[in-house]
Amino acid sequence: MKGPIVMIREEYPKLGSVFTLNLVNKNITFFIGPEVSAHFFKAPESDLSQQEVYQFNVPTFGPGVVFDVDYSVRQEQFRFFTESLRVTKLKGYVDQMVTEAEDYFAKWGDSGEVDLKYELEHLIILTASRCLLGREVRDKLFDDVSALFHDLDNGMLPISVIFPYLPIPAHRRRDRARKKLSEIFANIISSRRETGKTENDMLQCFIDSKYKDGRPTTDVEVTGLLIAALFAGQHTSSITSTWTGAYLLRHKEYLSAVLDEQKSLMKMHGSTIDHDILSEMDVLYRCIKEALRLHPPLIMLLRSSHSEFSVTTREGKEYDIPKGHIVATSPAFANRLPHIFKDPDTYDPDRFAAGREEDKAAGAFSYISFGGGRHGCLGEPFAYLQIKAIWSHLLRNFELELISPFPEIDWNAMVVGVKGKVMVRFKRRQLSID
Repeated sequence: MKGPIVMIREEYPKLGSVFTLNLVNKNITFFIGPEVSAHFFKAPESDLSQQEVYQFNVPTFGPGVVFDVDYSVRQEQFRFFTESLRVTKLKGYVDQMVTEAEDYFAKWGDSGEVDLKYELEHLIILTASRCLLGREVRDKLFDDVSALFHDLDNGMLPISVIFPYLPIPAHRRRDRARKKLSEIFANIISSRRETGKTENDMLQCFIDSKYKDGRPTTDVEVTGLLIAALFAGQHTSSITSTWTGAYLLRHKEYLSAVLDEQKSLMKMHGSTIDHDILSEMDVLYRCIKEALRLHPPLIMLLRSSHSEFSVTTREGKEYDIPKGHIVATSPAFANRLPHIFKDPDTYDPDRFAAGREEDKAAGAFSYISFGGGRHGCLGEPFAYLQIKAIWSHLLRNFELELISPFPEIDWNAMVVGVKGKVMVRFKRRQLSID
């Protein structure tokens, strides 16, 4: 009842890296640490599947997509996601991200105080709606669509995981919003198809996608895939952007390191920011990666096991896992294991620098903020580009100071984020390269 992290904190020292918990007549077996996680991440879908444990997403994403279809169809749909996130596409998305950041922060004035969490949440919805949902939504329907997404979002509660179709007001609002979004996207899709007009966004990629047998995607599938993409990326990115900022403003030595990196890039490229320049920002990358190590928004990853298998702990103890168990791992806990990460509760982006690379030294699946293996996060490159685009704009154009206490973790949210406001005082200034 206190939540999974409190439970793992108590049980891991007593029971070790593999243990089973009986919860509401279900056996849930936990694997903690890379030594016992390889099978979790690498097993084929026929052995360990996502479908049963993530069924609660179906009413939100809609019929015929992701967890509502069998694995062969889901794999093809994941191919559509992969194609929509190719480097050639990402280059175009970055230009849109940069424009959105410039327009948004232009409204801030010369100095003042803002809730950084609120601001980044709003900017990321704008950016996502431009890159993913398309120009029509961003320019004409933004308020309507973001209100509908808000209802979808609020329809995913802890109770929804067990009873996704329970007739409660939040679920009814979710279902109404889902229906309305389908109608909006059906209109946009048919108008694009009729006029032959194409855009550089994820919506267009999904409209143009075809299954192996030559069948094109339906409007219902396109809408469902877009909702899934937005759900996967929106909260996770805004939460990580907020933690990144909070840590940089608290740790002046890393703030000055990222400012120096921005200055040296400005010396080479002027004020331009594009995909390739963002890709050169290694210091900022490590700062984001470390914020994400300490605060992965998805604190539990689950699978359902369809065959028996065994795992061996680093102490050499072997465990047989019966079929029928739900198996779980926790990025929030595994990312702070002291035998992998030195001083694991300390913010230290240099742990990922050449020479240390703590996440690689302990072997695969040591750092699992983006999952890994067969079901690793497809949006990882997009997420880093988006957060880098936002923070490079802020670093180049503002002096920032954290004026509220360092934020706490909001364990109660479905996607674990930042509790309360993150108040920041800002003063507009151009970063000087001299």
